Amino acid sequence: MDAKLKETILNPIFKGNPISVLVLGICSSLAVTVELKGACVMALSVIIVTGLSSLVCSLIRKTIPNRVRIIIQLTVVALMVILVDQVLKAFAYGIDKQLSVYIGLIITNCIVMGRIEAFALGNKPIPSLLDGVMNGVGYGMILVIVGFFRELLGSGTLFGFPVLSALGYTNNGLVILPPMALIFLGCIVWVQRSIQKDLQEK
Repeated sequence: MDAKLKETILNPIFKGNPISVLVLGICSSLAVTVELKGACVMALSVIIVTGLSSLVCSLIRKTIPNRVRIIIQLTVVALMVILVDQVLKAFAYGIDKQLSVYIGLIITNCIVMGRIEAFALGNKPIPSLLDGVMNGVGYGMILVIVGFFRELLGSGTLFGFPVLSALGYTNNGLVILPPMALIFLGCIVWVQRSIQKDLQEK
């Protein structure tokens, strides 16, 4: 595999993870991870928006005047978010209602705009699509991990199905409170930096 392609695929998941390394998109990781289903839908939404936005902006990058590039990028991202939101309203209304404003707030997610600025405007469409998708995957992976433990320990369920109740587990209401999402996120950062020594601050 080409070294640059390999870096594009692996970097957002490990050394350049948007949440655990770059500390971007923290708000949604705190807000939508009470249930695993919501975390998965949010992760998939960001993957689609980031990938398609990067692809479109890469396709039109040579025609975008520099002085209005941010406005055009925001327009492209907003269009993708609206399309995702409308699809959710049509086919998964319950989850869309549960996620509330957080789907719309993908427009302001630093990850989406950051990848367009840092990569899509200087690279060809297919690598830009791959970069956007993989950054969305890196973001979504953290959401799913946090959502898994918060729902399992906080409600004793996974995807709404009882898992721990048969074992006599008593649900821990503290886990579903927002501060616990931050604590779980801190644990992920700690584990990752313990494994990847080059991420540790000197």
